[in-house]
Amino acid sequence: MTTAEAEILDELESELRAEGVRITRQRMAILAALAGSTDHPTAEELLARSRERDPSVSLATVYRTLSVLVESGTVLRNDFEGAGARFELANKPHHDHLIDLDTGDVIEFTSRRIEKLQEEIAEELGYDIVFHRLELYGRAKKKV
Repeated sequence: MTTAEAEILDELESELRAEGVRITRQRMAILAALAGSTDHPTAEELLARSRERDPSVSLATVYRTLSVLVESGTVLRNDFEGAGARFELANKPHHDHLIDLDTGDVIEFTSRRIEKLQEEIAEELGYDIVFHRLELYGRAKKKV
């Protein structure tokens, strides 16, 4: 485990403790799986990764732990069409998502042009953007 992953793990553990959740071996395995994620895993994928650390982790424990972390704002639940619920840490820098409709892959991207255009549109309509989420759905172009 890298230093960055260890710091994330400590933060996640603190969030659960602040919510009054007892920290168990199984929950630590789930937190470690989240801390080490570089993708957008499903609950089932987190279960498999957690079981690599502790085979006694149950799907119910994964769901309960995710529920607390989502409620506290530490973890984001993304409900992508065609890809189901995916989870990611909330402390990542802002980004948008492209979801591959054929594979379910979730690709993170950032675009200054899109961000600027959104700000311009909000300004024209008399609004300040507080939060936004952009999801693009597509299929990879066939190579000719």
